[in-house]
Amino acid sequence: MTSQNTLAEVATGLLDGSIKVVDCTAPLGPDTPLLKLPEDFADNTPKIEIHKISEYGDRGPWWAWNWLKIGEHSGTHYDAPHHWITGKDFPDGSVDTIAPQNFVAPANVIDCSKEAAEDNDFLLTVEHIKAWEAEHGDIKEGEWVLMRTDWDQYNTDEDKYLNADENGPHTPGPTAEAIIYLMEDRKALGWGTQCIGTDAGAAGGFEIPFPAHNLLHKHNKYGLASLANLSELPAKGAILIAAPLKIVKGTGSPIRALALVPTT
Repeated sequence: MTSQNTLAEVATGLLDGSIKVVDCTAPLGPDTPLLKLPEDFADNTPKIEIHKISEYGDRGPWWAWNWLKIGEHSGTHYDAPHHWITGKDFPDGSVDTIAPQNFVAPANVIDCSKEAAEDNDFLLTVEHIKAWEAEHGDIKEGEWVLMRTDWDQYNTDEDKYLNADENGPHTPGPTAEAIIYLMEDRKALGWGTQCIGTDAGAAGGFEIPFPAHNLLHKHNKYGLASLANLSELPAKGAILIAAPLKIVKGTGSPIRALALVPTT
């Protein structure tokens, strides 16, 4: 089968409904949960603002439009290598320099929803990944790996989404060893989660602090955070489209993450 025939089949599938498009994106607006770092440690992203320019009135009779105040790493978003100090020197490490081929790839969805419900601090290990591969098949080079926790059920309530107490946030994520395995053994394109960031809530206290950020971007790879509706994706077989805005020297960007999923 030629590439042209393959694309023709995809086009037919989109039109006849045998391929559906799943929105893996959370709503983006003033109530979108944002990461909260200790104020004595770092500056934080300000709340999202949406301001009206005009709406079918004297200052623009036939149109409506707004202007936005928004951080790069707000809502469902893309982390480029330049987001972290370990990736700062890559010449193709900002969102405007990344090859667009890297925005579309097959997705491996590892279902950790049961474990995350039972333990908000659940950590995905290499052993978990290998057990998943034994059941579903190996993760291939250049593919996305997504951690399904169904944490998106809390994304309309910042307190529940961050789930922080006096000891810090409690949200699931990967171990450093899991990210090393995905980067070095499986050579994955990147890693995505349904939580506020790509790391576990407690990751600041790990031996390698924030290992997803640290190690993904060290390998010139990418992160996706605050994904939604991963429960609608199969373990294998979906194609994920995760394209950031082409912000000059951007370290990341809000995205509209979409998955192409077979309906049969």
